Amino acid sequence: MIVDLHNHTPLCNHAEGEISQYIEKAIEVGTKYFGFSDHAPMDYDPKYRMGFEDMKRYESDILHAKEQYKDRIEILLGYEVDYLKGHMDERVLTADVDYLMGSVHFIDDWGFDNPEFIGRYEHEDIDMIWQKYFDAIEEMAQSKLFDIVGHLDLIKVFKFLPKGDISQIAKKALEAIKEADMTLEINVAGYRKPIGEAYPSLSLLQEAYKLDIPITFASDAHKPEQVGLYEKEVYAMAKSVGYTECAIYKNRKRFMLPFL
Repeated sequence: MIVDLHNHTPLCNHAEGEISQYIEKAIEVGTKYFGFSDHAPMDYDPKYRMGFEDMKRYESDILHAKEQYKDRIEILLGYEVDYLKGHMDERVLTADVDYLMGSVHFIDDWGFDNPEFIGRYEHEDIDMIWQKYFDAIEEMAQSKLFDIVGHLDLIKVFKFLPKGDISQIAKKALEAIKEADMTLEINVAGYRKPIGEAYPSLSLLQEAYKLDIPITFASDAHKPEQVGLYEKEVYAMAKSVGYTECAIYKNRKRFMLPFL
């Protein structure tokens, strides 16, 4: 992928490998713009994210790598921020970064994409939780705090799919994303999960294209060997819908470039 803006480091406590290993792999697969957007700290779910005390180290390490590799690849700095009311912190939201990615990993207090809590699906109305999830995505977009939407339809991760029309369930969320002028990532991590496809689905990407919502690409790598996987699949997916450009961010400003 020429652009790859969603990747992690061991500071999030559930990724492995050195920063340099991720970058070397990105160079190997032909990436030109490689972004780290590790899980930002917050006062909830600390097991799966960096602590506030790690922010300076994280930013310093990425900026050091940016300088070290400047003649071979452009490194970008971001955070993946959980949209969770009452738990987002100004230290993250005002950080001096290239971009902030907004993601939803919780429905109320339930970490729905965590295999530890998969049993709860048996006790939930699937259509209702899908709607709650996309309501949260809509609220996240309306907050206008973020630049990129992380894994738009993550709620499908374990293949618990609704009976209702997914495009209708996600309609208001997509309209809010357009209104907020956010970018939608095509995230390949879904290929590594039970759902076996990218986030978002082809049908939702088609709806995003109708709304002229820009896209970017993401490995969402938690190991260096995951960098750049499924490039051909997501390029073909984006091209089939009509996309020819993808976004990068520098100092919270978006720039578009061709990916084919």
